Formats: sequence, structure tokens, C-alpha cells
Amino acid sequence: MLRPEELGDGERERWRALRAASIVPRNPFMEPEFTDAVGRVRPRTRVAVVREGREPVGFLPHERGPLGQGQALAYGVSDAQGAVLGPGLGLDVDEMMRACSLSSFAFDNLEAEQGLFAPYAAAEYASYVIDVEKGYETYESVLRAQSPKFLKTTLAKERRLGRQVAPTRFVFDERDPAALRTLMAWKSAQYRRTGRRDRFARAWISRLVDTLAATRAPDCSGTLSVLYAGDRPVAAHFGLRSTTVLACWFPAYDPDFAKYSPGLVLHLRMAEAAAAEGIGLLDLGRGAAEYKDSLKTGELPVHEGAWTRPGAGAALHWLGREPSRRAHHFVRGRPRLAAVAARTLKRAGRLRRF
Repeated sequence: MLRPEELGDGERERWRALRAASIVPRNPFMEPEFTDAVGRVRPRTRVAVVREGREPVGFLPHERGPLGQGQALAYGVSDAQGAVLGPGLGLDVDEMMRACSLSSFAFDNLEAEQGLFAPYAAAEYASYVIDVEKGYETYESVLRAQSPKFLKTTLAKERRLGRQVAPTRFVFDERDPAALRTLMAWKSAQYRRTGRRDRFARAWISRLVDTLAATRAPDCSGTLSVLYAGDRPVAAHFGLRSTTVLACWFPAYDPDFAKYSPGLVLHLRMAEAAAAEGIGLLDLGRGAAEYKDSLKTGELPVHEGAWTRPGAGAALHWLGREPSRRAHHFVRGRPRLAAVAARTLKRAGRLRRF
């Protein structure tokens, strides 16, 4: 059991090799650099290292709470979670959790093919993806076939923005810290406007984004993309990229330019730039949204649930998470009820501003 900073170079290289050999997309949330960044802002971050003899053959990044309550790394924030294990490794989950001194292990974005924890999944959700492996032109042709009105309208709004405001330009990997601050302010306002909890009001999340913005590794690099009208940013996104996957994380736009749909334009330019960089997949993350339905080419499954061991820790886990999880699942599974809930949250958001 190690803190992230205690991992040696050999262990890190083995971790990367296991991810490279995996059949699932190489999501940057599953790389050691993301664990390092979380460890800097979450002191209870640990990595369980599984060995055969002296050889490391598996890793489980996690956070440990009181009474051994465990959770996936950056639970509630990270979009891909689970263990990094060698193929055919016959681990017993109960034995591994005992070795980690955990009474429970909760996850809300367990990636596909996580056989160790899959039996404990309580719900499956879709993570929407954009496939640009065959190039951006091929992606546009897919959009023309499945969403012709959406593509035509969005491209027309992009041209109108350039004519009526200022010529547009796009920066895929913007390094200006001021642009990141602008994005975070937009996103905080969006959370409040829609009645949702402001993630950036939590200091550790803001520090995590700052840390990742400075992270530059081949398979985990913070990437800030910005759409400008002249010198004014009108939409931005911060996410993580590997050599093959761009994990979309925090998108937002300036509401003053809403009629131009700058967020949609931004995503099209991100797809174009990602394809040019050799990235084959944009992962838009879990959670239904109209813009995802318009942009997506497919879906990947992610799972939510928890392993628990009988005892006080498991009881605390159930009381702390299960009632709200089941309520959310009940609402999300009923579109009319979900629409009513969304409208109620927006009304609450408007009231909160006064």
C-alpha cells in the first residue's frame, strides 16, 4: 500500500504497459499521472500494488475514509475508474479489499471490462463518444447522415459569429492561465444557473484542475481548448488527453453569445483538432444531454455500484450513498420525471441568485 509519490519508476512503467496492452480505450483518468495529481490534493489517496514475486502485476488507486470506507479515485469527478491489472490475473476481490483494509469500495464511473468489480455494479450508464479515428471529414459525413440539420445549423452559426462579432479562431491547447480562469467562472455560473452544486466551489477540485493543467505526459496531459471571436473567448473546454483519447470534462461558454451555439462549434473544432493530432476518440462522459445526442457516434458502458463487507463500514456506506443513488436512478430512468426535476433545479438556481 503506497502513497502515489512512493511509486517507483519501474512500477509506473509497468502501470503504463498494462494500460497500453488493455483492450479498452486508453482513458487518461486511468494513468498514473492522474493518480499523482489527485494525491497532491486528496491526502487519503492510496495505491494498492499487487505483486507476483517482485514483479508488479496490478494497481488499484483509491481513497480511504474513516472505518475503511473506500472509493474510486476522485469519486464523483473522474470519468473512468477501476483497477489496472495484468491479463488473466485471478484475484479474489474480498482478499484484495482485506489487504487494503477497506470495508467498502464505491465507484460511479467504473470502466468496461473491470471484471474484479463488475459483479458489484448496481447500474449501467452510457458514456457518449465521438469516433474520429478515420479523420474529421469522415466524422462530418456521419453527422450529415444522422443529424443533417444539426450540422448545417451549427456551421451556419459559426459563420454568423465570425461575421457579426469578429473572425473566429480556435486554439486546441491554450496555455494562458487567464483563459482557464474564465472557463471556471463560466462553469461555476452554469452550475448555479441550473441549480446544481458548483464543483469549483470545492477547493480540492479547483486545485486538481490547476495541477492537471500543468501536467504534460504522453498519456495524461491537461488540455484547454478555446474558441475565440477576435480576442474574446466565447467557449472553452478543459479535459485530459492521452495519445488516443480526449476525455471531455469541463465545457462551458459565454451566455452573451448563446444564440451562436459556441459550445457546439467548440466541440466540432475539438473533434477536428483531435483527429489531426492522431486522437481517435473523444469521450463526452456519462450523463444524457441534448448536445451529446447531436455530436455522438456511439456509446461505451460505465457502471455505478459498490463492493461492501458486512460491518459498520458497510452500513455507513449504505446510509451515506444508497438512498440518494437509488433516488437519482429512479428519476433518471423516467424521462418525464427527469424533465420536471431539471426545470425545478433551474428555478432553484434562479432563486439562489437573488
